[in-house]
Parts: sequence; C-alpha cells; structure tokens
Amino acid sequence: MTPRVSVVIPAYNNAEYIVETMESVLAQDYEDLEVIVADHSSADGTAALLARFADDPRVTLLTTEAGGGAVRNWNRVSQQARGELVKLVCGDDLLEPTAVSEQVAEFDAHPSAVLVASQRDIVDHHGVRVVRKRGLAGLRGLVDGRVAARRTVVVGSNIFGEPACVLLRRDVLAEVGWWCNDHPFVIDEATYIAVMLHGDVVALPRSLASFRISATQWSVALVKEQSSQVHGMHRALRAEDPALLSARDVRVGNARVVLMAFLRRMTYVWLRRRMGS
Repeated sequence: MTPRVSVVIPAYNNAEYIVETMESVLAQDYEDLEVIVADHSSADGTAALLARFADDPRVTLLTTEAGGGAVRNWNRVSQQARGELVKLVCGDDLLEPTAVSEQVAEFDAHPSAVLVASQRDIVDHHGVRVVRKRGLAGLRGLVDGRVAARRTVVVGSNIFGEPACVLLRRDVLAEVGWWCNDHPFVIDEATYIAVMLHGDVVALPRSLASFRISATQWSVALVKEQSSQVHGMHRALRAEDPALLSARDVRVGNARVVLMAFLRRMTYVWLRRRMGS
C-alpha cells in the first residue's frame, strides 16, 4: 500500500551524523511512512553506514551521481516519494519522535493546508542544544499562505526553518516545479513560499526538529553571498506578484537581511569560542 508520508533524506558526506539522523526518523511514532535516502556520491563512507538500514522494509536506499548541486539530490528523493505528504530531512538533522504524527494531525484538522511548519532547536556538533524553540516569528495556528509568505520576507529571515521542520503536500511541490534553485542558498525558503501561495500554512509553536551547526559552517564571504541571494529572491517575488509584496516590504525585508546576517555571524563567532576552536 502507498504510505501517507514520505520522509526523504538527501545525504552527502554525512558519515559523522547519518546514523543518528536515520535513527531519529525511524523512531517516529507514526507508522504509515516510507523513508527514501539517496547518497550523492559521498566520499566519507556515508553509503556504507546507510547500508545497515537496508533490511528495514520502510527504507529505500538510492544513489545519485556526482554533480548538479544540492538541488539534484533534493529533487531525486522528493520525486521518488510516493506519499501524499513529504518531509525532507538533511543528513545531519534530527526529528523528535512525534514530529510526523503531530504535523499529519494538523493536515487532518485543516484540509486547506499545504504546509505545516514547527519551531526547531539548534544543536552543536555534539548534539548539545545551543538555541531552543527558534522560528515562526510569532505565527501560530492556521495562517493564510500569502500572509505567511509576506511575513518571512518582511522579517528578512527563513522563519520556517530547515526542511526537517516542514511537512508539505507532494502534489503542490510537484506543481511548483519541485525545489526552487533560482537562488541556491535559499532553496528551502524559496520553495516554501512557492508552495504556500497555493493554500494555507499551519504554524506549530513547539520544537519538533533539531538543526545542527558547526563553528566553521559559515564564512563571512558565504554570509554575504547568501544575503545577496535573499535580496534577489525578494525582488523576484515582488516582480512576479506585486500584490503580494509592496516596494516597502522589499526594502524593509532586505534591510533586515543585512541585520540577520550580522547576527548569524556573531552566533558563529560565539560558537567557535564556546567550542574552544
């Protein structure tokens, strides 16, 4: 029978964490799911570690040839999904045991929803929580998708978090052309916006996932490039749908992107010092 939910994992050089990630996914208290994993030609032994899960009937293991950037593997696992609902989990992030069941319940309660998002914790490379209940910028419950899209732009940050925080409808993801790579550093946020313009969003103000960061994850140059791409995404949204965003919305959002980039840099400086590196 076709599962209701597909948890899809685009793995790439995640040997240090992939087993922990897989175990958190397979520990879900929701049973009607499949787990599709594609290793993107990792060079660190990720594929060998994944092989230990091959006998689990819920798990399908795939390989993806090198090249094409993250979007190639994100689309590969998502397009292989058979479920009505899809959750993408990167190969170093974690789910709480009730993540899937709680989000499915919101789809059942709100048929107009196309996306359900929760808050998340941020953990270091040891799995120690450094930030709790991050995200959503005050959104709660059922929210019109256009309101939610405008909110994430004006805040100047991806308020919906990494894909592990999000469960979305596969048919709508397919309708918008799968994961949007027009601005690769915001592939998740850009795709969420495209999806939520097709319906409502449910915001759950509790942490159901953990996103892992390391002290060396972001360089100053990388933060600047990400900020530039967010600015570009905002301008493109305004051009495509002037009724969604005003010129002022874009100006405010772009100004806040710069502030958020500065705060992100300070966070990583603090983390580096905390870890003694």
